[in-house]
Amino acid sequence: MNERELIALLKKKDREAFKIIVETWQDMVYNTALGLLQNAEDAEDTAQEVFMQVYDSIATFKEESKFSTWLYRITVSKSLDLIRKKKRKKRFAFVQSLYGKNDELTNDPPDFFHPGVKMENKERGAVLFKAVEKLPANQKAAFILNKTEGLSYGEIGEIMKLSGSAVDALLQRAKKNLQITLKEYYELSIK
Repeated sequence: MNERELIALLKKKDREAFKIIVETWQDMVYNTALGLLQNAEDAEDTAQEVFMQVYDSIATFKEESKFSTWLYRITVSKSLDLIRKKKRKKRFAFVQSLYGKNDELTNDPPDFFHPGVKMENKERGAVLFKAVEKLPANQKAAFILNKTEGLSYGEIGEIMKLSGSAVDALLQRAKKNLQITLKEYYELSIK
């Protein structure tokens, strides 16, 4: 069964078609969400929300772009929404939880590992993902889609509804910001 047939069946709320769609794209959705959210539980929850939205709103998919592009767009949107929601909710609580009564660091955030990072690169990958976490949302999304998902500027532009030059500018700013953050990290770790 090809993608077009699956979508047609899903538009008729066919459960078997939905099952095939989930099985086919669950890793892509999860890994994209994980790259953006850097938390396995949040990525799992977001992946479930993405597929629920796909099931509920498949009728709005006009097939003007690839299904995977539409799926990436939903995944990025849901992930960025969760990031914004968490930032609003925990802006001050997080800072307070890190520092105790004597202004001593009490909670060091755990290292994050992405399944796409090879075992011998886990430590460097954790450092990179901590730096990526500090990027503005759009830069972070473009960077993750390009570097961990391997998408072209054109594909990222379709997903984020941006021109190729806007994607290029986002990625350039992301790389520059990462260079600054990583330079500071490595200078501190050498001392």
